[in-house]
Amino acid sequence: MSSYQHIVTEEQVKTRVDKILSDINPDISRSQIQSWITDNHVTVNNEPVKANYKCQVGDEIGWTIPEVKPLQVIAENIPLEIVYEDSDLLVVNKPKGMVVHPSAGHRSGTLVNALLYHCNDLSGINGVERPGIVHRIDKDTSGLLVVAKNDYTHIHLSEQLSSKEIMRKYEAIVHGEIPHKTGMIDAPIGRDPKDRQKMGVVDNGKPAVTHFRVLENYPDYTHIECRLETGRTHQIRVHMRYIGYPLVGDPKYGPRKTLDTNGQSLHAKVLGFTHPKKKEWMEFEREAPAYFYETLEYIKKSY
Repeated sequence: MSSYQHIVTEEQVKTRVDKILSDINPDISRSQIQSWITDNHVTVNNEPVKANYKCQVGDEIGWTIPEVKPLQVIAENIPLEIVYEDSDLLVVNKPKGMVVHPSAGHRSGTLVNALLYHCNDLSGINGVERPGIVHRIDKDTSGLLVVAKNDYTHIHLSEQLSSKEIMRKYEAIVHGEIPHKTGMIDAPIGRDPKDRQKMGVVDNGKPAVTHFRVLENYPDYTHIECRLETGRTHQIRVHMRYIGYPLVGDPKYGPRKTLDTNGQSLHAKVLGFTHPKKKEWMEFEREAPAYFYETLEYIKKSY
């Protein structure tokens, strides 16, 4: 276990202890921090406290981060749509509803479980829980992902991501009629200070840029294509909500009244990159799943 301490400042007076720890540990969820408190991993002035304790100037917050037991990732015979494969990498069309890698809430049925059954040679840079995973898409987002089979390939693909050389285009259906044909959203993304389970546009967030163009307008809805310059968590979902056009079916960032599509209407349609060893540009495209076009047809018939 790792132990840490923090002295409460004047600016933090009457702030809940779990809120202070959330601000200090931005990569840890508020619920996780509250579980630390419940399990007596957090003290104030060497005494256990409750999550709603409001701190005073000079309070000494002490906390230990418990060691996380590594997950055992088991190969599972899950069907995969493999778009391309060679000795260095493979491109997969991930279905809607599949989580990319195991986590505390999803220990099986993930893309990684399926990949381990399909091939034994995956890069180890991201550890045993995320072998080969260069980039991710959300559980309810469908579409194309590239997976590295060795560390050399992983490193070079990650460098292309960092330098914005990988091309990623998405299709989405959003609420509202976007009045212009194209647009760019340049707004930093970070943890939403009001809800640690969400991301949001925040002043101290990481740079995030999304380009979009309108494919077709409907009354109250728009079918769009988005191109990512950066790859922040929930980027398209957050950015489209920020400009007033949230994704259809999005339970986290969409309006309360939306179409029932079992998650956001978002598909990673096009993926392009330079092959790390062949040095050739490779580009792949897959149409969105049936539900996406059924939703568009429903919208068309509704007006």
